[in-house]
Amino acid sequence: MDKNKLGIESLQAGKYEDAIKYFSEAIDENPKDPVAYINFGNVLTAVGENDRAINFYNKAIELDEKASSAYYCLGNLFFNLSQFSEAAGQFEKAIRFGLQTNDVYYMLGMCFVHLDNVRLAIPYLQRSVELEEEDVEARFQYGLALAKCEIYEEATKQFQEVIKKDSNHADAYYNLGVAYLGVYDKPELAFEYFTKALDIQPDHMLAGYGLKMIEKMKDPE
Repeated sequence: MDKNKLGIESLQAGKYEDAIKYFSEAIDENPKDPVAYINFGNVLTAVGENDRAINFYNKAIELDEKASSAYYCLGNLFFNLSQFSEAAGQFEKAIRFGLQTNDVYYMLGMCFVHLDNVRLAIPYLQRSVELEEEDVEARFQYGLALAKCEIYEEATKQFQEVIKKDSNHADAYYNLGVAYLGVYDKPELAFEYFTKALDIQPDHMLAGYGLKMIEKMKDPE
């Protein structure tokens, strides 16, 4: 049986020593195949050996400079280390060399969110949603980015779509409440959305604050 496949199965099962054994054998059998190096890097990432993982991903890139999966894995590693500029560079290379998944666009968009360049994040988050319309988190983050850039009508559409797909998404209800209170001046609707957010998540402090604001508007004294 293919050693890479056996290694992936072991990795998914959390059997890291077995995974390392299989990927090591795959490298020994075919030392010029970048896939085994990428897989080995994934095991090392899973056990927190980040420096060694980077070396294996870079080895895969040495063997194939268009190894988009290696760039994607490097991007995830840097992202998890909060090195967002480095992560963005790797995700961009993954896309340039042919990786066209909603995940890579989502991660690139989130890099720019963390780098406080939300406007630049928008097209990548939008593309992520286009590629996987059922990805609720990508759609929610897309809506947040739109709202932060004051593109309120489209943001509201995205939050509405989120609650259609996930009726228990408290943060989407909260953000709809914010929009209807602060943008559309419809406190009655905002009240409903804030209440729904609190029904789902009773400790949602921001939704509770939103309700208090509406109560003060009704009774200024």
